[in-house]
Amino acid sequence: MWDQLWINADLATMEPMRAAYGAIPDGALAVEDGRIAWVGPRAKLPDAPEALARQVRDAGGRWMTPGLVDCHTHIVHGGDRAREFELRLEGASYEEIAKAGGGIVSTVEATRAADEEELLDSAGRRLDDLLAEGLTTIEIKSGYGLDPETEAKMLRVARRLGESRPVDVRTTFLGAHALPAAFKDDKDGYIDHVITAQLPRVAEEGLADAVDAFCEGIAFSPDQVRRVFEASAKLGLPVKLHADQLSDLDGAALAASFGALSADHLEYTNEAGVAAMGRAGTVAVLLPGAFYTLRETQLPPMDAFRRHKVAMALASDVNPGSSPVTSLLLVLNMACTLFRMTPEEALAGITINGARALGLADDRGSLRVGKRADFVLWDIETPAALAYRMGWNPCAGVVRGGQVVR
Repeated sequence: MWDQLWINADLATMEPMRAAYGAIPDGALAVEDGRIAWVGPRAKLPDAPEALARQVRDAGGRWMTPGLVDCHTHIVHGGDRAREFELRLEGASYEEIAKAGGGIVSTVEATRAADEEELLDSAGRRLDDLLAEGLTTIEIKSGYGLDPETEAKMLRVARRLGESRPVDVRTTFLGAHALPAAFKDDKDGYIDHVITAQLPRVAEEGLADAVDAFCEGIAFSPDQVRRVFEASAKLGLPVKLHADQLSDLDGAALAASFGALSADHLEYTNEAGVAAMGRAGTVAVLLPGAFYTLRETQLPPMDAFRRHKVAMALASDVNPGSSPVTSLLLVLNMACTLFRMTPEEALAGITINGARALGLADDRGSLRVGKRADFVLWDIETPAALAYRMGWNPCAGVVRGGQVVR
């Protein structure tokens, strides 16, 4: 007998099927040992529900989707940057604020000053907002330390969040995020420091599941990023890249050349870079929260992603400067409204494609036999409602690894 059998649910499996959303009306889903053991129309169950499972649970006619995946966040950080929000509204650009000592560097100071318990508390409150909307897997980056101790501290906090809350945490080392004051005017020297002092430490302590970098004029050049990625490869760590957010530096092609899990932002990516991503299987992670907050006007090349069959993920990009967003449901609406994604594309972006961006698509992100039993119940009439309404939360229940957690 199965451990559980969920009945009376409309399933948005997010598996490729003829029906939109991979939908199975009046479906059933069985759980055994924390994994999905059976999924399909209730009418095709091989016996009466009570004869098939030790526990039968009625979903009450609700929609069921896979657990949500937030594949790009900076949720661990000290302080906030509300004053910079005011400055941007007064006309200052992102680059001008950064060059004046604000931006990432100001968050670095606050993060270095905070101890682990302070960071755990503040990040936990942000994470709770996301968990309330059905989050079951999250990626958390470092990058606000820019020295060995603080980068490790951030990643330890990220790991602890996964121990204290019902969520799977994937950690990403982002030492090549910005230039700290100690290396002013010496980007190559700082990259040496990342490669020789920071990266080996987080790898040795098992704190990072992947490595990221910021390839941009205000950050690091393609050649400097390449050095970081080459060092990451020697340590067996997969890579991802903040690419082409503010200008086209062929970041997407650079990411693809290393077989990156994802290239993220991508507003200025050229078609050759998109084609390279398609060939490499690199996921495009789109971040409408940053696009909205920075009032950008250059849209990511959406049609090119579709032409070259590049999977499109979405993420909150939770961070204090350019995307203080702790709602994946709001991100769905932004993606549809700003980037012209369909509601089905958007939901795929925070389920199956979000999992793909973390290298986890074989394990979660859709409702398929053998995958982890991570799923969410919603009080909605259609999956499109998740992207349609703003400022509401129709989440009625969350199951993670077969255990009801909300």
